[in-house]
Order: sequence, then C-alpha cells, then structure tokens
Amino acid sequence: MSPLDVVLLSAVILLAAAVLVGLVLGARALRRLNTQPIGPTPEDPSYTAERERHEQSLATLRTKAEEVSTTVDTAKSAAAAARAEAAASKAEASSARAEARRVLDTARAEADTVLERAHKQAEQDAEQLRAAARRSGEREAAMVAATTKEHAADVERRAARMDERERLHSEEVERLTERERRLTAATAELTERGQGLTAREVAIAEAEEQRRRELERVANLTAEVARTELIESIEVQAKREAAILVRDIEADARSTGEQRARHIVVEAIQRVASEQTAESVVSVLHLPGDEMKGRIIGREGRNIRAFESVTGVNLIIDDTPEAVLLSCFDPVRREIGRLTLEKLVLDGRIHPHRIEEVFESAKQEVERLCQRAAEDALVEVGITEIHPELVTLLGRLRYRTSYGQNVLKHLVETAHIAGIMAAELRLDAPLIKRGAFLHDIGKALTHEVEGSHALIGADLARKYGESDEVVHAIEAHHNEVQPQTIEAVLTQASDACSGGRPGARRESLEAYVKRLERIEEIAGGKTGVEKVFAMQAGREIRVMVKPDDVDDIGAAVLARDVAKQIEEELTYPGQIRVTVVRESRVTEIAR
Repeated sequence: MSPLDVVLLSAVILLAAAVLVGLVLGARALRRLNTQPIGPTPEDPSYTAERERHEQSLATLRTKAEEVSTTVDTAKSAAAAARAEAAASKAEASSARAEARRVLDTARAEADTVLERAHKQAEQDAEQLRAAARRSGEREAAMVAATTKEHAADVERRAARMDERERLHSEEVERLTERERRLTAATAELTERGQGLTAREVAIAEAEEQRRRELERVANLTAEVARTELIESIEVQAKREAAILVRDIEADARSTGEQRARHIVVEAIQRVASEQTAESVVSVLHLPGDEMKGRIIGREGRNIRAFESVTGVNLIIDDTPEAVLLSCFDPVRREIGRLTLEKLVLDGRIHPHRIEEVFESAKQEVERLCQRAAEDALVEVGITEIHPELVTLLGRLRYRTSYGQNVLKHLVETAHIAGIMAAELRLDAPLIKRGAFLHDIGKALTHEVEGSHALIGADLARKYGESDEVVHAIEAHHNEVQPQTIEAVLTQASDACSGGRPGARRESLEAYVKRLERIEEIAGGKTGVEKVFAMQAGREIRVMVKPDDVDDIGAAVLARDVAKQIEEELTYPGQIRVTVVRESRVTEIAR
C-alpha cells in the first residue's frame, strides 16, 4: 500500500471517529435532559419555539454530516483519480498526491470545525431539550449510527479494492521494469555487435586495400593497367585459337568430305533399317582370288602363324570363295588385323617381317581413326574439356557393338536425349549430357579388365578427374549402385530410350514385334471387335467394334477387359492406352 493510500485511509477513519464522538456526546446530552424535570408543556409556545430551534439544530447537524460524507466521497474520488494518473505518469502522480494532501487537510479542517460546532450546538440544545427531543435524538442517533456503519463498511470495501489495484499495479510495474531491463541489455548487446561489425568491415576494407596495393607493388602495375593487359592477351589468344580452329576445320573438311558424305548417306539409311551385325566377333575380308589364300598361309603355315602371333587375331581360311574370316573378341584388335591383312593382300608381299611392318602401320592408322571418331563425337555432343586418355578410350568404342548397336553412336544418341530431358526440366544440361555420354566408357576395357562395365567406367572417370556427379551417373546406370542424383536417373532413362527404341537392337526389335502382335491378338479375340490398330509404337491401341453387337456400356467393359489382360500377360515400359471406338450410323432416304 502506497503512502497516499495510507493517508487517505487514515483521514476516512478520523472522520468516522469524529462523527461517532459527536453522536456519543449528543446521546449523553439527551440522557442529561432525561434526568432533568419536565418543563413547560408541549402546548406552551416557548416549548414549541425551543423544539423548533432544536429541530433546526438537528437539521443543521444532518447537513454538516452530509457535507462531511460529501467531502469524504470527494476525497476518495480525488484519490482514485490520483492513482490512475500515478499509473500513467510519475509527474502527474506527484501532482495527484499534493492535491490529495490538500483535500485531506481541507477535509480535516472542515471536520474539526463541524465537530466543534456540533459539540457546542449539542450542549446548548441539550439543556433545552425535553422528552420529545430526547426520543427524536435517539432515533436520529440510531439512523446516524447505521449510516456510519454503512459508510465504514463501504470504506473498507473500497480500501480492499484499492489494495488489490495497488498490488496489480505494482506487479505490472515490476514486469515493465524487467522488460525494460531486458530491452536495455539487448540494445547494449546489439550496439556492441554493431560496433564490432563496423570495426571488422573497416579492417576488411583496409586489408583489401593493402592487398591491392601489395599486388600492384609486386606486379608493378595498377589495377586498370593489369586489367587492360589481361583483356588484350585474352583477345590475342582467342583470335589465335580461332584461327587455328578454322584452319583445322577447313583441313578436316577437305580431307574427310567424301567420308562424311558417305557416312551421312549410311546413317540416313540406318534410320530406316537399324544396324545389326550377324556375328559381332567376326570380320570378313574379300580376296582378289583364291590363290591369295596360299600366300597368306605361307610355307608350312609360317605366314599365318606370324600374322596371328603379331596381331592376336585368329585367321580362319575355309571353303568360302575369295574370302577369309578374322575372329577376335577385341574389336579394335580385330580391325587392326583386318587392315593389316588388307594391306598385305594389296601389296602382295607377305612374309613375317613384312607382317610386323604393316601391323605397326595399320595400328597407327586405326588409332588415328579412333581419335578422329572420338573427336567428332565430342564435337557433336558439345563437350570440349576432357582428359586425352578418355578420348582414346572413346575412340575404341567406334568398333564396339552391343546387341548390334554401335556403342559410340549409342553414347552420342544417349547424350542428346539426356540433354533434351535436362533442358525440359531446366537442369544443368552440359553436366547431364557429359554423364550420359560417358556412361558406357567402361566397355572399351571389358576385354582387358574383369567386372561390370559400369563400375569400370566409374573408376576410369574418377581416375581422370571427372566430377562426382558424372562418376555416380556412370556407376548407377545399371543399378550396380543405387541412383542418388537426378543426373543418374536421367542417364538411366536416356540409356533405356536409346537402347530400347524399335530397331536399335536386334533382340529388342524382335520383342517389340512380338509384343505388338500379342496386343493385337488380345484385343482382336474379344467379342464384337471388328478391327484393331496398334499406334505410337504400341503405346496406344484403337479397337473398332461393331455397333450392333456392342453398346456403350459394353464398350467400356471391353476397354477395361483388354487393359487388364495386357497388364497380366505382357511386360512393357510406361503405359498403354486402350481406346474403344463405337460408331453408330442411321440412314434415311428422302423421296
């Protein structure tokens, strides 16, 4: 409880005590009057006048008591206003306390004055009162006592409410104080951090400026001059490389124009008839005549033994007219042997020493062809920076086939498909194309290193500095390692698209045709079916039904039955749409 509330409560208690004292004194005066002999009769004019005067005195006393109550209420109202203003502002609280003290002093003075006047008037009136005045005084005293008790109870209730409000106010002040303390601490901490950051920025700026000055001092050049020289050197280098590139392109175009033209024609034909090989481990060389077979065998077979020993290719000479077979599981070695034998046949001089010389020449020629094929594939895909050893291995894939599909062309096709997918998905197209292009690089060493070509290719890519994304795409494209990146998933998808398209591989073509035939058989075996068309490489089936035999509900049931039977009997990628077409025609003749 604040000092102001204590003062106000004390004032109220003093006023109540003063009223009680006045009532007690009035009661004593009445008792004294009761003990005195009865004076004039009520009918006496003097008694009537005295009684009226006594009643006026009592009325005056009531008025003063009401003024005291009003003054008390005014003091309480002023105290409540002072407390409200104290919560809003400390300055207004001080003013309210001063006003409350002034009101309290005034109330005390008025109470003392009223009490003194009431005491004197009571003593004067008590001497003149009679029995009637005594009864009237007792009733008034009882009423005043009841009123005083009510006022005292009301004062106690208000005092209790004031105490509760003061307690809540004190708690709120404590919370605000604690919050202000925390805000002050946070502000100080932020200020300190801001100063630290400012100092750090200044230090960084000074260090950067010092580093720049040191670089300029070491290089003996300013930043602008160094930038100018760098731009000029890059421009000169770019022009030189462009000139070299143009010269190489022109030379390559002149030297390989006819070869590229034949290649374009062959590739155009291959789009209609997919390339296949009858036997991937055998090459056939046509001879100008059967007498050349004896020269190839040599005296007691020394030439053929020397050829097989030097080239590592088995030479099969059978009854096939004007042709010999070269067998080897290594396609590059087989191609070197074929070129060696072709040159020996054209030259006509066949002996062990000549075989070694021609073998070296053919080996270098095949290496050049492999290098050129790898470079052409890289240019077509758009890959510029790659390790030379990987380029060599890619060139060896020119003579490597997988189920009748050329591996190097398969890599180029896979890279294009992956790049298109990446562009559609707004991903890193160069990175995904790189991973797709190198995914079968391990097939270049499958005849030399044991293991899966995916893991072999991943080890090669990791060895020659490819990124982790490319390495993971290579090792995961056949699920030897679980795919973890979008690059690996797109590499798998593009590999499946290139190898699984109709005509790309011999076994896939046969399975594709059988699947289409089975789909048409399933749909054609249903009741009411007139025609069946397999469309979009087997991804959609159009079933034409007879409108007289199949109604609309029956068409829906037929489509569901065909789709369910296809799901149960066939294995296929993606999904197959079954569309049942029921056409109704009504014909009338107008005469």
